[in-house]
Amino acid sequence: MFLQTIILFMRHWREKKLINELTPKEIVLELDRFIIGQKEAKKAVAIALRNRWRHQQLEDNLQDEIYPKNLLMIGPTGVGKTEISRRLSKLAKAPFIKVEATKFTEVGYVGRDVEQIIRDLLEASILLIKKEAKKTLYNHAKIEAENRVLKCIAGEDAREATLDSFRKKLREGLLDEKEIEIEISEKNNPLSMIDIPGNSGNSMGVMNLSDLFGKSFGGHKKKKKIKVSESHTILLDQELEKLIDEDVISKEAKNRVEKSGIVFIDEIDKVCTNNSTRGAEVSREGVQRDLLPLLEGTTVSTKHGSINTDHILFICSGAFHVSKPSDLLPELQGRLPIRVQLNALKKAEFMSILTDTDNSLTKQYKALLQTEGIDLRFKNCGIDKIAQLAEEVNLSVENIGARRLHTILEKVLEDVSFNGPDLEEKNVEVTAKFVEKNIGGLTKAKDLKKYVL
Repeated sequence: MFLQTIILFMRHWREKKLINELTPKEIVLELDRFIIGQKEAKKAVAIALRNRWRHQQLEDNLQDEIYPKNLLMIGPTGVGKTEISRRLSKLAKAPFIKVEATKFTEVGYVGRDVEQIIRDLLEASILLIKKEAKKTLYNHAKIEAENRVLKCIAGEDAREATLDSFRKKLREGLLDEKEIEIEISEKNNPLSMIDIPGNSGNSMGVMNLSDLFGKSFGGHKKKKKIKVSESHTILLDQELEKLIDEDVISKEAKNRVEKSGIVFIDEIDKVCTNNSTRGAEVSREGVQRDLLPLLEGTTVSTKHGSINTDHILFICSGAFHVSKPSDLLPELQGRLPIRVQLNALKKAEFMSILTDTDNSLTKQYKALLQTEGIDLRFKNCGIDKIAQLAEEVNLSVENIGARRLHTILEKVLEDVSFNGPDLEEKNVEVTAKFVEKNIGGLTKAKDLKKYVL
């Protein structure tokens, strides 16, 4: 069974690698489905992803010499920096983690140190690979779970003909209401995790007793009577856990992190120091110094083994309103060779966001209000007015990008959402006049700030 698990899983992994064969143009087309504009940023990340595939085709001795080119995205909030990275990781089927630079402190201060980023990335990789392994082994586990139900109903010594008869009834749902007795594990164990003093906030300071003594530790089993229909999920999970080998999962997770892991570090500008803020935050520059080894390539210790960060792709982003990219440590700037400027969104981009993207905002609001039986329709003049307002408020108050559309749409549809269950007229058209009626004062007021939610 152990060997079968490995063979099935590795075959699935080889099939998954084909996703990295997307060309840069195909990657940009995929990103266009969810993100409007920002062609330069899409082009840069598409090249970075394609280079990962190119790197895997090289001979081992040359692979070690070529390092990924990390990116620095510069642009205001709400223009798609995070979304580009998130969609990129899904395309690559790669371990991905998003962190905020402000959540970390210099080593020696209370808080999380930057090496926790790699440990969290490894945990994300383990979850990703377990999900893929479960998908691969699902059919086998389903048969095993079915056999356990049949043994509970027909007995351990039942003949094959009897089992086949009950199997047919089980699959037709005729036995769903029958009660059987199965063993289940109690997962709630207050002693399963022990925090080692002096290491608060660090996962390396938490000892998992299940890791030391195996899966059986803390997994107290008890027998419970349950309906056949309710037993499927429980037994299926148990069989999947039996089929999955933790060592194989851990080994493959480490391999995938080192070869194709992606780390997105947001708010990197908030740990910059310049003349106006120098001395105000003692650990800002320290966070940069601690990040530097990760980007340069270092070895991080985790509970699953050591991880080398040489070939992990780092994408950093920041608005840089107060500080400038040149305020970063020179060494850190050198490790972010590719810089991409993301542009502020205009009216045309807002209109595209409202209508052209997969699962656009208008589609989302239509679906939400459809649950109340309301037929919500957006007219072109209404969409044009919403996009115009979003651009005006962003220019006049604070530029928060596409997030401004949420605040305006919520205000426009506030009364409809509130009165939805009691509305007699279930057909609602969002026109320019409808938008004016709900937030008409916004276009006339001099002080726009009072309209910002």
